[in-house]
Amino acid sequence: MNVLDSNLISILAMASVAAASGLIGAFALMRKMTLAADAMSHVALPGLGVAILLKLNPIIGGAVALAIGAVLVWLLERKTMIATETIIGVLFSASLAVGTLLTPENELIDTLFGDLAKLTFTQAIIGIVAAVVIIGLVLFLKSRLTIALISPDLAKTSGLDYNRLNLWFLLLFVGTVLLGLNFLGILLMGSLIIVPAAASKNFARSFNSDLIIAASVSIFSVLAGLAISERFSIALGPTIISVAAAVFFISILFRRSG
Repeated sequence: MNVLDSNLISILAMASVAAASGLIGAFALMRKMTLAADAMSHVALPGLGVAILLKLNPIIGGAVALAIGAVLVWLLERKTMIATETIIGVLFSASLAVGTLLTPENELIDTLFGDLAKLTFTQAIIGIVAAVVIIGLVLFLKSRLTIALISPDLAKTSGLDYNRLNLWFLLLFVGTVLLGLNFLGILLMGSLIIVPAAASKNFARSFNSDLIIAASVSIFSVLAGLAISERFSIALGPTIISVAAAVFFISILFRRSG
């Protein structure tokens, strides 16, 4: 495979992850996980650190840590009735501290901010497939997730298993975070989920349009960020999030009053 084909696959992988991030972000805002979404990505750090020390693929370690984190949040919510953002905030603090201690210093910057150059062809293909699966599941569960996230009581009276839907959402959420770690790192991936979705709230006139616009803004941010990053030789991750933030501030001009 030539370099052009490889680059196109990487771009497609990034766009796919961006689309999944926009969709998940729209639900995360509905669930009032604005700050928790960013913090949740930090839960991957201990797993990444352990995997690096054991000379394993860091993404494997991140996947294990995020899966454990999602299940732990779900269990603590059920058992303690503590707010999701509080639980994730505690996990964020502990994960950041432990992960920083475990991750070798020479690997820490790439882990925090990502490095697209380390994305292999195989990882890109897996990322595309996984992103498509997440998008498909979100769209398939859309109606049920919407009811469950708006009102747990309504979900229960409608015969929906709220706890199971909540677990599904958390797993889809951390799965999306995992997919973006290669090019955004743990510090910025949560922002790709939240910022485009926040911008979409100002443009959208219905929840369906909200989903479409959130995904579109996320894809635009990634592609525009990539183009600007390559043109001016600046860091990719911060550029992507800067573009998304610029779209958000522009979107305020279109915000509906009241």
